[in-house]
Amino acid sequence: MYVARASLAQCSSILNAHCALRPAFVTQKALARRPSKAVWTAGVALGLAGCVLVGPDYVAPALDTPPRWGRLDAAPQPGVDAGEPRDLRRWWQSLNDPLLSVLIDEALRASPDVRLAQARLREARAYRALAVAALFPIVNASGAASRTRSSEAVGSGSLGNYFSAGFDANWELDVFGGTRRGIEAAQADLETTEARLADTQVTLAAEVASYYAQVRAMQLRLRIARDNLASQTDTWQLTEWRSQAGLVSSQDVEQARTNQEQTRAQIPALETSLAAAESAVEILLGQPPGAQRERLAADGDLPAVPEQIAVGIPANALRRRPDVRAAERALAAETARVAMAEAARYPAVDLAGSIGVEALSAAALGGGGTTTSSLLAGLVAPIFDAGRLRDQVRIQDAVREQALVTYELTVLNALQEVENALVALVRSGERSRTLTRADEAARNAALMARQRYSVGLTDFETVLDTERTVLAVEDSLAGSRTDAVMALIQLYKALGGGWSPPAADPVPVSRS
Repeated sequence: MYVARASLAQCSSILNAHCALRPAFVTQKALARRPSKAVWTAGVALGLAGCVLVGPDYVAPALDTPPRWGRLDAAPQPGVDAGEPRDLRRWWQSLNDPLLSVLIDEALRASPDVRLAQARLREARAYRALAVAALFPIVNASGAASRTRSSEAVGSGSLGNYFSAGFDANWELDVFGGTRRGIEAAQADLETTEARLADTQVTLAAEVASYYAQVRAMQLRLRIARDNLASQTDTWQLTEWRSQAGLVSSQDVEQARTNQEQTRAQIPALETSLAAAESAVEILLGQPPGAQRERLAADGDLPAVPEQIAVGIPANALRRRPDVRAAERALAAETARVAMAEAARYPAVDLAGSIGVEALSAAALGGGGTTTSSLLAGLVAPIFDAGRLRDQVRIQDAVREQALVTYELTVLNALQEVENALVALVRSGERSRTLTRADEAARNAALMARQRYSVGLTDFETVLDTERTVLAVEDSLAGSRTDAVMALIQLYKALGGGWSPPAADPVPVSRS
């Protein structure tokens, strides 16, 4: 059983606050009738009882994190350092693509996912206000009027009127802190929802950037395919001319035509992938497919990967990640609910009262002798419930344990995502540099093979091989460049870029 009590200073401040309100509503006549010592003693005892908070107090778990990322510890990585990123709130601006920045800004304003998360945030704020309202009494106004006539058979047959008006009040005292724990839970739920909104924004920005990169990648691969198709068409025309001149057989012509048509067959599949990527961007912006086709069709290249990326240290990355913050705040909420379940095992104290006037005529209301009043104090204490309340505490404690495990898994997944993105970024950069050299060599080889074939110094099979190699290497290079951009986007997302963390971060992490 958990029991926590406020400090004497906190209790004193509560009592002083209540006493300070007295002159605002107590008349001089009432002040002349000093309450008895017993009444003051009971009031002080009730005030001190209100300082009791049962159940566990939340203590955020501190998880050990490594001082550096494992890949950076193993060996220095080109293009990556452990310095702190300057500003990850708008990381997409580092890609130097104005259209991408405009699209992300539009998505953050109009995306259905963001609007849904914002509606949930408004709901959480209302729930918190509802929890705070439970601390205060409920006051209702009432009024009634009736007109009755008795039966002449059993009575006098007289006509009677009745009029009343007044106020009713009911107040459940938060003696053992159940209501205050409910406010704690509602506040933590609100902060969880705020973090989930931020996580939605982080994910949305990364998804828009990813699909935009796919659009540019498909456009690049289409240009490569069409350029190679034009080159292969020139080769086919060359073989056709040499065949007509009797210098080569028609087999070379058919082989050139086969190579040409194979390249042409790749174009519809690339156009299909391009249309799918364009539609994905449009849906993320909350627009129907085709709405952004004209803007996306404008000439553009893949976003540029910065030459140097700063990733900071793991502890700071965890503080920036909104999903880690959301998991930690969810744990705080479930801990407060354990205390709420514990408070339900203690007595509940209710105060009810009413004041009003009643009379037999409307004109008499408010006159002398028409005032009515009542005051009722009630106490309900659980005696026997076959362990229901105790089991409810156990159930909620198990829910709290699940939230703790979820938080730990979220932290581990966050660390893994950064490590994987780092590896992908570094390796794709290495692959791009290698393929760039291979592309230059393949182009030179294809040019020389075509020149030698035109003067009969080499066979046509060599020309075909070099042309196939050029297409394969250029397409692989485009894919590698795309992989580098995608890895950079995933790295920024894994580092928690795309939102601004609050100044007071409750996520505690320690470096091992």
